[in-house]
Amino acid sequence: MQAMTISRYGKTPLQTSTVPMPEIGDHDVLVAIHAASVNPIDFKIRDGKVKILLHYDMPLILGNDFAGTVVKTGKAVQRFKTGDAVYGRPAKSRIGTFAEYIAVHEDDIAAKPANLSFAEAASIPLVGLTAYQAFYEALRLKAGDKILIHAGAGGLGTFAIQLAKHIGAYVATTAGPAGHDLVARLGADHIINYREENFAEVLHAYDAVLDTLGGDALKQSFRILKPGGHIVSVSALPTARFACEWRLPTWKQWLFAAATLPLQRLEKSHRVRYDFLFMRASGKQLAEITRLIEAGAIVPVIDRVFPFAETQAALDYAESGRAKGKIVVQLVPEQAV
Repeated sequence: MQAMTISRYGKTPLQTSTVPMPEIGDHDVLVAIHAASVNPIDFKIRDGKVKILLHYDMPLILGNDFAGTVVKTGKAVQRFKTGDAVYGRPAKSRIGTFAEYIAVHEDDIAAKPANLSFAEAASIPLVGLTAYQAFYEALRLKAGDKILIHAGAGGLGTFAIQLAKHIGAYVATTAGPAGHDLVARLGADHIINYREENFAEVLHAYDAVLDTLGGDALKQSFRILKPGGHIVSVSALPTARFACEWRLPTWKQWLFAAATLPLQRLEKSHRVRYDFLFMRASGKQLAEITRLIEAGAIVPVIDRVFPFAETQAALDYAESGRAKGKIVVQLVPEQAV
């Protein structure tokens, strides 16, 4: 099969490679991928920025979520059959959606929303599960809470705004002028033009922050929380608490504890909590997201769709930071489905 691979870490172009078809286990399904989406984790993995958390052998097929059709099932699979339209985010140890086929555990996928195309469905799994786990598990967001979602016009931001509004939260977000109308349509209550305003000077007594930027934006976010507030970041450093929960080696727990000392000090001085989120695959949660999509509570936001042969261009465009919503790579034209 054809796949987009890297042979070493670094900012090197993707290679179009012919690789063996994936083998499936008893609880796996083999999926013919119709579309995949591009996410920041793709170029972070390519650059070796998550090597301390994830080990991959080379050559490596990139890509972290997909939509497609089941073409084969393992002998113990009960939830899916050949011909089913599915979507998902494979386990971190089994990535590789920039390819014609992928083998994935049946627990990591869900039926594709009936009202979405394959391209639209492919844009959902990673950002959908990230927002779902951030809000329902980490932040325990509830109706009436005030939350700041950074970079609201981005791939994660566009989904997160909609989910937070579905929960009943008051949503503030940062966006440039080009993204203002988009985040307003998605339901944002307070839109901050980051080019003209400092969000930390205008927002006060918030319950939660979803940080997608890290760096100074994360540090400034502590200032807007009320005591007892909570920040969840998908872009900054993991904590020792995270390393312990993920059962990482003791030396990594010490390393993360030392690296996050400035954030620990901010936690204490502002009397809030900081957590790092490393989302996990979950077909069960994705099925909940499917219900929200089919009910009209969540709509996909796609900036551009690239053909499979232009996956490198799709990755470059994602890395530029100009996209509003998600970027999708299409392997099978919708009319051919």
